[in-house]
Amino acid sequence: MEGKQTIMRRSALAAVAAIGSVSLLLSACSKADDNNENETKSAGANAATKGVVNASTQKGGTVTYEYADVPDSFDPGNTYYAYMYNLSRLYARPLMTFKPGAGEEGNELVPDLAASKGVPSDGGKTWTYKLRSGLKYQDGTAITSKDVKYAVERSNFARDVLSLGPNYFQQFLEGGDKYKGPYKDKSAEGLSSIETPDDTTVVFHLNRAFQEFDYLVATPQTAPVPKAKDTGIDYVKNIVSSGSYKFESYDEGKQAVLVRNENWDASTDPLRKQYPDKIVVKLKVNAETIDQDVQAGTAIDLGGTGVQAATQAKVVNDASLKANTDNTYGGRLVYMAINTQVAPFDKVECRKAVEYAIDKVSVQTAEGGPIRGDVATTVLPPDIPGYQKADVYATEGNKGDTAKAKEQLQACGESSITTNISARSDRPQEIDAATAIIASLKKVGINASLKQYPSGKYFTDYAGVPSFDKKQNIGLHMMQWGSDWPSGYGFLQQILHGDAIGASGNTNLSYLDDKEINEKLEQAIGTESPTERNALYAQIDKRAMDLAALVPLTYFKVLLYRPANFTNLVSTAAFSGQYDYLNIGTTKK
Repeated sequence: MEGKQTIMRRSALAAVAAIGSVSLLLSACSKADDNNENETKSAGANAATKGVVNASTQKGGTVTYEYADVPDSFDPGNTYYAYMYNLSRLYARPLMTFKPGAGEEGNELVPDLAASKGVPSDGGKTWTYKLRSGLKYQDGTAITSKDVKYAVERSNFARDVLSLGPNYFQQFLEGGDKYKGPYKDKSAEGLSSIETPDDTTVVFHLNRAFQEFDYLVATPQTAPVPKAKDTGIDYVKNIVSSGSYKFESYDEGKQAVLVRNENWDASTDPLRKQYPDKIVVKLKVNAETIDQDVQAGTAIDLGGTGVQAATQAKVVNDASLKANTDNTYGGRLVYMAINTQVAPFDKVECRKAVEYAIDKVSVQTAEGGPIRGDVATTVLPPDIPGYQKADVYATEGNKGDTAKAKEQLQACGESSITTNISARSDRPQEIDAATAIIASLKKVGINASLKQYPSGKYFTDYAGVPSFDKKQNIGLHMMQWGSDWPSGYGFLQQILHGDAIGASGNTNLSYLDDKEINEKLEQAIGTESPTERNALYAQIDKRAMDLAALVPLTYFKVLLYRPANFTNLVSTAAFSGQYDYLNIGTTKK
């Protein structure tokens, strides 16, 4: 997911107010003193990657999140950013989800709306889930298996209406290539390969074995939606909550306010604790302002992409400030996709010229240095199963090789290339990285101009629209990608499989449709042995690099500043190193 982020990956500040008493540190956890607000001492650098910081059961107060742009959508069936997958669980319960836990512990799948993990049959082609009993929406009406079925149908099969999320269900469900979605198909049956034999049972019939299906139903696309309340693209204005919080107000592009859902029943939900009275999400907040508010302990950075460059320089050089940071891999890759459908990059030699030309150290520096990521040479990051160390386009010191780049350019039949490179306007580090790339390319005769677009529309209106790219001659796309789930398939499918390409909303920005890669991905997902699956993922990685479909830039690392006054902070690998938003509370009334 993009960083979806985790699709995952996004000034001097006022000093933090002095904070007093000693925190209780037990088993890598720190506990907030519920009776003494504002009196917490830093748990130390990277504490939230090892355990829960400021563990507390204190209720009340307001938790505020801030974001520099607007999300793709608050609609759980129409979003694909890691931070929205994370946040949406507060009001939309999927069948499965990830257990709040530090680092790799956060990758553990646990039942959410479902009573237990899926029961596979027919060699992994059929999966059955039973819902917990007593589930209710915010209005007190019962949640049924039919609502889960409908949620999947609207999110995957009405791509002309809801195009922002992944389309795994459409690809894997029997008859998914023919079903037109609930807005066009008015029959009562809907998609026949999702059965609901009773109100608490939902059965998925797949067109091939899918051994990681439990991960797929952990997406917010399985969060129930009552058909009678669905208004298509406008559902985002009146989302019906199945979680512990519901929307009190939603001012599009500005702010969302959530309050406790009084019909949420803790006995049906072992995960959520409903600590704060209110959750406020502020949008279009200046990035430097977010850093100031985070450091002052009044807000959490919703995007979870870490502090800005000026803030980073300040905190890493001040021991007392650095003690409040969490620096970790996020299961993400920062890369540049090479559009294989835009000439002359439809020729592999021209793509290889780009591979050799780029000084990756200059890109790493532009992104903030080693603390923000290690130089990358593969598609899979080191913390994703299937990774194997390799460097197909090795250059001395990772600084590029002008001579080899020019050789490939000549083999491509070009002496120079004029193209454009897209980047997200609200991500300063991405723009800086693109600027460094432009400088590298110019040295070999590839003249690229920067085109900036807002992240909220990056995939729907610009980089993810093949007709737009061709018309605007955008051959290169800045990109950051996080695993949809912690496996090679969860990372690779949506950025390399030909089936992931559509008329808009694409995350396969290389527009790669390679028979060998497609077949190996299908073979892997049907393979029971994790060892054999991981070997196939490594082969797919190598094939993509041989085809020069993308340029790996850095294995992303996030540098989060841990705000004081917030409780239950834990950095999780499941959401690209972000804090798990499910149970964050506050000591401030």
